[in-house]
Amino acid sequence: MAEQKKVYAKEKEDMVTEVEVTETEKMLEVAEETQESKEKEIARQSRARQESKKLDEWVPKTALGRQVKAGEITSLEQIFASGRRIMEAEVVDALIPDLSNDFILIGQMHGKFGGGRRRIIRQTQKKTAEGNKPKFTALAVVGNRNGYVGVGLGKAKESLPARDKALRAAKLSLMPIKRGSGDWSDAAGGEHSLPFKVEGKCGSIRLRLFPAPKGTGLVVDEELKKVLSLAGYKDMRSKSSGQTRQKINFIKACMQALGKTTKTKELRN
Repeated sequence: MAEQKKVYAKEKEDMVTEVEVTETEKMLEVAEETQESKEKEIARQSRARQESKKLDEWVPKTALGRQVKAGEITSLEQIFASGRRIMEAEVVDALIPDLSNDFILIGQMHGKFGGGRRRIIRQTQKKTAEGNKPKFTALAVVGNRNGYVGVGLGKAKESLPARDKALRAAKLSLMPIKRGSGDWSDAAGGEHSLPFKVEGKCGSIRLRLFPAPKGTGLVVDEELKKVLSLAGYKDMRSKSSGQTRQKINFIKACMQALGKTTKTKELRN
């Protein structure tokens, strides 16, 4: 009987110890998440200060840029309504200061420990008499999560310039998209999904995007989620065919489909 009591007491101590360890691990995880969020916020504020400094030092080279700098044009709606083309990325920075960005995983890591994993930079090499000449490619996506999204491709001899070129190209290709609640089972309405089904094609890839009711989420490819979330969509379904591992063509098909949301025709009797 005494031995059983000792065994029960030991098991109880072990359980208490496990609970304490679990609670400590949870507290450490919460602390790490809090620290990460603080670091991200500090980095975001630092980028915002740098962007505002660049805008103060910006000398426009186009008539549109000078109008934006002077305050004659205050929104992108005015630019798209007039049909003018944006030639300077600073125009977008000035009109949409809260623009977010992300990169599509188009490359692949090499080596013993990283083989097969995707990365944001795709590296290629050209064989010449002088030796191998590497080239780096990046695909960036930008958006304000409220109806504007753009995608850009950047190439350079180094990885960082390729990323900068991709971000600049994405800002220059920014376009408006429409949101709505086109699913027949969704009676709540709102602007959380597509207003109707759209389709895009690029190469062998055929992509169809369908509206979904609230709470569905983005039931799409992980790389498509980056584009759709930056555009402001929250609920959507998709169906695709072809070589969808070719992410550049996949994203181009997505952008073609989203562009059709603003090209509706009004039918009259």
